[in-house]
Amino acid sequence: MQAVAIAHPNVALIKYWGKRAIAGNLPATGSLSLVLGGLSTETLVRFEAGRQGDRVLLDDREDAETSARVTACLDLLRREAGVQDGAVVESRNDFPTGAGLASSASGFAALLVAAAGALGLRLPAARLAEIARTGSGSAARSLLGGIVLLNNRDATTDCTQLAAPADWPLEIVVAVTATGQKAISSRQGMAMSEQTSPYYPAWVDSHAADLEAGVAAVRNRDFRSLAELAEHNCLKMHAVMLSTRPPLIYWTPATLACLQRVRALRAGGLPVFFTIDAGPQLKAVCLPEAADEVAAELSAIDGVCQVLRSPLGAGARLRANGD
Repeated sequence: MQAVAIAHPNVALIKYWGKRAIAGNLPATGSLSLVLGGLSTETLVRFEAGRQGDRVLLDDREDAETSARVTACLDLLRREAGVQDGAVVESRNDFPTGAGLASSASGFAALLVAAAGALGLRLPAARLAEIARTGSGSAARSLLGGIVLLNNRDATTDCTQLAAPADWPLEIVVAVTATGQKAISSRQGMAMSEQTSPYYPAWVDSHAADLEAGVAAVRNRDFRSLAELAEHNCLKMHAVMLSTRPPLIYWTPATLACLQRVRALRAGGLPVFFTIDAGPQLKAVCLPEAADEVAAELSAIDGVCQVLRSPLGAGARLRANGD
């Protein structure tokens, strides 16, 4: 009763920020995301006969909040399989954890695939996504690969792959400007914004139009339109964060410097745009022919600790020979 799975984090171009319902961890809006195949989470899940409780290690460390969320997901799978055995979970990221690079999304996607494999479950994709969402609102997007649409309907979320990695081979250059964990998690920050930001209602009300336009840009392979829309949506989300009390300021000076550099590069004709999630890392999305120049430009900015490059990646999967 053991399996190992690999999953990749994702970055949203049309983002969600806020919860429609705490029960089930339902997002307030849909989202459109890219799966980053160059960054990976590997998770082992082993169910042990007679074991009481779960032991969860993330990058060789235990964390009470993470363990509680993992156990909640495993309980749903144990119910599906009709077992009660506790599990040992060992998960590792090859990129900074809890630092605005969607490690929770890849972590819970890998957890669900590994645990279901260990239990011999063959669940429908929608059910797997529903359980993954209870751990992380964006985990369902990492179950699929390429460019993913997450719709938000009634009491469910529905994930669809709009484009496989080979269909539109975008590249993502990540400028890492800080490697420590965020002081305020995304889940905490969303609740704060909903309760205190005067801009939050407008953010939710204007979201459907952004999502519709983003889907159209992907289907038409319209890079220019997607670039303008993604940057606008990103800055709207951060406006909500900045107007939260107390304000959620995830950026560093280097984050802003990278943002300005990307805008200057696109103004000069380079096919690139930025997006920033709830963290200090800037993601520059570009066409493959621009990736070398974008990486070199961001590497030269003072305060950038590391530059990571990633093509679009596959969905979460059980580890096979060669992975």
